[in-house]
Parts: sequence; structure tokens; C-alpha cells
Amino acid sequence: MCPPLVPVPIINPKSKIQNPKWKWHLKEVETVLVELETSQEAGLSCESAREKLRRYGLNALPEAAPRSGLSIFINYFKSIPVALLSAAAALSLLTGGLADALVIMGVVAINAVLGYATESQSERIIHSLKNLVKPSALVLREGKQMEISATEVVLGDILVLSPGSYIAADARLIAARRLSVDESLLTGESLPVKKTVEPLTNPDVPLAERSNMTYMGTLVTGGQGLAVVVATGSFTEMGQIQTLVGETNVPQTPMERQLDRVGSQLVLLASGVCGLVFAIGLLRGYGWLPMLKSSISLAVAAVPEGLPTVATTTLALGLWEMRKRNVLIRRLEAVEALGSVQTICLDKTGTLTANQMSVVELSLLNKCIKVSEGKLQVEETMIPPDSSACLLKLLEVSALCNGSEVSRRGDGEYAVNGSATENALIHLAIDAGVDVLNLRSSHPLLETNHRSETQNFMRTLHLTQQGESLVAVKGNPTEVLDLCDWQFKAGGIVPLTEADRLAIKIENDRMAAKALRVLGAAYSQENGASSLAEVHNSPIWLGLIGLADPLRQGVKVLMADFHQAGINTVMITGDQSATAYAIGKELNLSQEQPLEILDSTHLADLDPEVMKGLCEGVQVFARISPAHKLQIVQALQRAGKVVAMTGDGINDAPALKAAEVGIAMGHAGTDVAREVADVVLEDDDLATMIVAVGQGRTIYSNIRKSVHFLLSTNLSEIAVMFAVTSAGLGQPLNAMQLLWLNLVTDIFPGLALAMEAPEPDVLRSPPRPSDEQIIKPSDFRQIVLESGILSLSTILAYIYGIRCYGISPHSSTIAFMSLVMGQLLHSVACRSQRQGIFSQQKLPPNRYLALALAGSFALQFLSLALPGLRKLLNVTTVNLLDSAVIAGSALLPLMLHETAKEIQAIEGNERKFL
Repeated sequence: MCPPLVPVPIINPKSKIQNPKWKWHLKEVETVLVELETSQEAGLSCESAREKLRRYGLNALPEAAPRSGLSIFINYFKSIPVALLSAAAALSLLTGGLADALVIMGVVAINAVLGYATESQSERIIHSLKNLVKPSALVLREGKQMEISATEVVLGDILVLSPGSYIAADARLIAARRLSVDESLLTGESLPVKKTVEPLTNPDVPLAERSNMTYMGTLVTGGQGLAVVVATGSFTEMGQIQTLVGETNVPQTPMERQLDRVGSQLVLLASGVCGLVFAIGLLRGYGWLPMLKSSISLAVAAVPEGLPTVATTTLALGLWEMRKRNVLIRRLEAVEALGSVQTICLDKTGTLTANQMSVVELSLLNKCIKVSEGKLQVEETMIPPDSSACLLKLLEVSALCNGSEVSRRGDGEYAVNGSATENALIHLAIDAGVDVLNLRSSHPLLETNHRSETQNFMRTLHLTQQGESLVAVKGNPTEVLDLCDWQFKAGGIVPLTEADRLAIKIENDRMAAKALRVLGAAYSQENGASSLAEVHNSPIWLGLIGLADPLRQGVKVLMADFHQAGINTVMITGDQSATAYAIGKELNLSQEQPLEILDSTHLADLDPEVMKGLCEGVQVFARISPAHKLQIVQALQRAGKVVAMTGDGINDAPALKAAEVGIAMGHAGTDVAREVADVVLEDDDLATMIVAVGQGRTIYSNIRKSVHFLLSTNLSEIAVMFAVTSAGLGQPLNAMQLLWLNLVTDIFPGLALAMEAPEPDVLRSPPRPSDEQIIKPSDFRQIVLESGILSLSTILAYIYGIRCYGISPHSSTIAFMSLVMGQLLHSVACRSQRQGIFSQQKLPPNRYLALALAGSFALQFLSLALPGLRKLLNVTTVNLLDSAVIAGSALLPLMLHETAKEIQAIEGNERKFL
């Protein structure tokens, strides 16, 4: 084993040998190996690898640096609202209003500091999502295979490729056997590409047609191969793309882009209305300078400049909350998509089941053999493994045609390392008394033919002590049976008749109906065959092996939770139909409706539109290959569904990548699955998915609540100013009061609403449509209504002030206090569109909102209590009657909104009852 490689400063980062124009695909294998100073048999030496790491550096893509704190702070001053505020400050300075200018720029500074604090924290959280998965690579060094970090792969390393391998660098193939690679990340082509070793002749062949090359970030989907690394890090095709993009900022999510668009539209609307207020004020005889400053301040107060901050902060805090619950989000857009998932595709093995396979039943020689704690018995009689040659041969085939590694620990016990199914077969043989290590030593492996999309079985070729070749076969019972012309019977090897085939198929269906995973086993012997291509004898059927994989604890309740949340559940499995159907029924995937199941044999060569129709009503897909999983996800997407795909295996990777939300297991999952997934469940507990869905919905809902609050309160300011100025009743709010409104009522309550806990019914409502706008027409009507009530209540208080004190600072103070307090109380109404203060089911407490309201009310009362602040805002003290009017004006909109919610709830319950 090579000692860990520690890179030092790179001495030759621009070596021409890593230039993409070096045309490795045109060269012969021998030439490539010579030029890269490596060998196919031994690979690099540890010393050579260390030298190349020193020369070329780590095999890592260039990372975009996170935004600096200074750039975040400066960026805030580039917004349109701040430009309006700055214009107001400049006008104040020009007219001698130094105090006004200082207050205006103080508002700018406070907003900038708050924006910096929230955005910098969000930036740290978002960037911490990177590098959650550390991919590894299997390489050949000094003649030995070793697993190293993908970042330590160097030029000339020999990559060992097998199904599920993450290709760590660009490489030239030097050996390939039925090798296929998913290159959709680079080429966009969803189907795996068949690979060869022969050099190409066309120097300008496009990337997608370079059949003898593999590239960083792509995945091996089938077969085996060896490839020599020709480019690492930024010199790879992936590195070149990333360098060209030169992305330095986290890209905006669709929701953030929507909010930017809404903000721009509101700037135009507010500017138009404020221009109209300015014109009306001039016509009414008010001074042009006070009206200009008031209009600009009104425009600034009316535009919710905190929208992007609210969105970014809410998303980042949502990510942090999910991380605390062992849910890692690797892509920001996935947070939004979680809230609108309509269908979740569940890989059975390791996701719905515990992935703890054990052999429980064998069927051979017309006998059903039960397996319990390693003991074999027929009915009540225990039987030894050597009681029949057929049983012994089946145990041997199970141990030989097997990908698990077997060794013996210091305590004499076996150590078995492999997949759950393969391990279960090894343990079956060990528990039955077979010396697996001796068996494998006496039957050395010559060649392996793994399962693929075209054959659902595995074959291995072994050399026996007698010099013959033994072919061991296991896999899908139907496909293995179709290979066989002979069978083992008590009297020896006899032809396999049609009646025998039918009996085996019936027995297979019986075992599968018990939710067992059933495998067929067979073998053949050859004289002198050195490869599977030279095998001609038909296999001899041995029998059926039934394995049980218990459902994960709580998974039945979880399916019911998904259904209650309006999410359809679909199970995708490689098991045969009878097994899949039994599990689907047990999980109630069809929600009491007839269970629809589709076998992969019906998916071949289907028109996409036909497949879309088929997939839409199916709950269970059986005998599914990786390509089929991808087709199913894409068919559901064509049907308009937002799809989540769960999985933990190599074969789940293409579908995980294609789904809107790909979900992988953190511990049991493979590196490949975790690398392409959007969501990683650290504790492998699928139950945390329902928490993640609820959190995704809550994040979206909270952003809507904040936006709803900001728009309704800011529109109320425009409405008050427009209505009162048009009526010739003076100016209810001066420029400084409008700026104060912007400071006190917008920032803290808006952010606090973004941190609401999930509502009690968040998982009892259907998912939102994926194309739903953050502000729907119905929302805008509600916002206009609410702002109208706030405005009317404030205007009535202002009219009371005019009647008592005339058009004066005192009446303006009453309007100012009424609007500020009404807006602050309106944040309580915005906590939920359904539950309110009169509802029986209470909302969870929001301590952030309580603190925000307490602080904002305290600031507002200080504006009356402090003489300097009173003078700055031009407000006066109020008496007891004025205070009662202000309190009534502030409470009236809240009471009306909460009463309306209660009436709607009662009407909704009556409709349900009827």
C-alpha cells in the first residue's frame, strides 16, 4: 500500500502532455502507455505517483471562491431602492436638510448591515454543502489494486473500471469487456455508450463519439475495463468547461428569480404611483420640494428591498435545519422541488427493505428445503448438505458464482464483504459446512460475466482440479431456466422436459408470492474452455434459492404519511413480478385501490407517449434495469409530475440524476448514488424524507408569507398617501416618517415570518404545482384587500385627527402611529392563511416574531418618548383618547382578517360534512 500522497507546490502545471489537443484517442494503446511512463500490468510505482502529484497537483476541479464579505456589502448598494434613497439624501443635502440626509443614509446603512449579516451567513451555509461526498477511485499501482481518494489520481494511473465506478479523470481505454459508460453529464445523451479499445482515425471526432475514451464525472454502467489517465483536474474536459464558465456566485434558484422579477415590477408600479402622488400634490398647491422628497421616500418604502434577503436567508436556514435532522441538501434548487414533489419512486432493496438478505428456502429435486439459522430441513427433518449431490452442487455454485470477497479473521471466523444478496449466499454455504476458501482455491476464477441490461444473470468460469472448466450460473429464474436443457435428479442428469419447466415456474411463482427474492442456479462443465466465449454445453438446472429481505421498520406507516401528504408512491425493483406484487400489497402502495404492476418486458421499444400513459397509473414496476428506471422517471415527468427518486445502488444513479429530487442513502448507499443525488439521508432512514418534504413545503410557504406581508403593508402606504393627497387633506406622512416605516415594519417582522415553524397541516395538503407563481392572481387580490383595510383604518384615524386638531402634525402623528402599529399586528395575521388566533388548532409559537414585534413596538414608542426623535420625525405626544383611536385603528384590520379566516374554516367544514 502506498503511503498517503501529500502534494507540494506544482512545478509544471501547464505540461503539454495534459493538453486536450494531444489526441489520445488517435494513439495505439502501447504508444499511450510508453508516453505516460506506465504499464498495463503494474501501473505506476508509488514513487512515480508521488512525483506526478508534485508536478501536476491534486486531481480537483477549480472551485469558485465564495463571495467576500466586502462584495456582499457593496452589492447591496447597487439596488434600485438604495438608489432612490440616495437620491432623497442628495436632495436633502442640496436643500440644507443635513439631519434628513443623515437619517436617510442611516436607513441605508442599517439595511445594508442586516443584508450583509443574513446573506454572508447564507453564503457560508450554501458553500458548506459542497464536497459532502468524497469520491474514491480503484487504481493499479505496483501491480496491486488499491482504493485511493479521487483527488490523488495522477497522470499515468491505471483506473480499474467496473459497474458503478466513478471515473475520476479523463482516461484512454486500454482494456474493455462489454464496457458501457453513462456520459450524459458531458454529452446530454441519456443512453450508456459502448466502449472499445481500438484507436480512432478521425482527428476531429466529436467528444460523444470517442469510444475509446472515458471522462471525469461519468459513470460505468456495465462491463469491466482498464484505462490510463491522460488528464487530471482543470485539464480534464469537465475542468475545461468549469474554467470557461468561471462561475463565482451561487446561481439563483427559480424562486429567487421570481422574487427579483416581482421586485422589479413593484419598482415600476411604485414609481408610477409615487409620480402620480407628486403631480397631485403640486396641483393641490403643496411645495414641490417636500412633495418630491415624500414621493421618493414613499417609493422606497413601498418597494420591499428585503425580498432577495428573505428568500436567500429562508433557503439557507432551511438547509441548516434539515442538516440537523440528518438530511444533507447538495443542490439549492432541491429545497424548492421538495415542496412540490408529486410522485416518489422508491427503489426496493436497501430503501424500503433493510438490505439484510438471508436465504430462507431452497427448492430442488421436487423438495422444499427450509433454511433456518443455517440449518437445512425438509418438513421436520434436518438434512446434511451432502445428503444429495444436487444440493451440494447448488451450495458450491452459490459460493463460486458470487462477487463477495471472503477471508478468515484472526479468530478463525469468516469475513464476508459484498452486496447483501451475495453475502447471504456465501453465508448459506458456510453455515451448511462448505469450506468456501478451500472451494475457491481449488476452483480458481478465470472469467466473470456480470449481470447487464440484456441478461439478468451472472456467469463465472472456473478451473477444476481435474483440469476441466466449470461454468457457474445464477440469476433470474426464468432466464436461467431458458438456458438449460438438462436438470439434476436423484438418478443423475436427465433432460429438462416441458412439464418440468412448468413445475419449476409454478414453484418460482409460489416462492415469489411470499415476497421472497428468488434466484435460479445452474452449472455446466467443459473440457479445455479458457473463456466463456468458448463454452458450448447447455447448463444443468439445479434449483431455486429464496431470499428474504425484511421491510424496514416503520416503512408501512411512512407510505401512509406520503399518501396523506398527497404524494403518490411507486416501487421500482429488479425482482420478478410476483415478488414485487406481494411487497406492493403489503405496503398498500395503491391506497386501497387495485394495485397496478408493470413488468419490464412491456417497456421494450415503447413510444414515449404510450409509456407516459402506462407509467402514470402504475404503482409497482418489476424486473427493472437501470435504463428502465431512467425511462420511468422521464415518463412520469412527461406526464407533468414532479418526481423524487430514492436509491442507494449503482444502478440507481441515472434515474437519481434525472429526477427533480434524487435521494441517496448516506451509509448504505454507494459513492456513485451519493455523488449524483440532490439529497443524502445521513442516517439511511427514509422516514426523514417526509420531514424533508415538510421542510421544503414550509420554506416555500414561509417565503410566501414574508412576501405577502411586505407587499400588503407597503401597498397600504401607497394607498394612504395617494388617497389623502388626492382628497386634498394634506400629507398624512412626511418623508422621514415613511423612511421610519420602512425601517421598523419591514425588516424584522419579514425575516421573522420566514422562520415560522411548519404549520400543523403542512403534510395533510397536496403538493403545490411546480409551475405555481410565488404570487398568484388570487394572492394579489387578497393582498390588495388587506392593504385596503389597513389603509382605510389609517385614513379613518387620520380623519379623526383632522376633526380634532385640523391638518397638523398632531393628526399626522395619529395616522403615523396607526399605520405602523397596524402593519406590525398584520404580521400576526400573515402567519397562516387558514389558522388564526380564533382557531381551535393553534399555530406553533414563533419566538423570532415575538422578539421582532417587541423590538419594533419599542422603537415606535421611543419615537414618541425621546424629544430628539420626536423632532426628527415631526410627531407630537398623544392623549388617552388619541391612544384609544390608534389602538382601535391598528387592531381593526387584524380582527377583520382573523374573523374572515374563522368564517372560511366554518364554511369549509360544512362543505366537507355535506
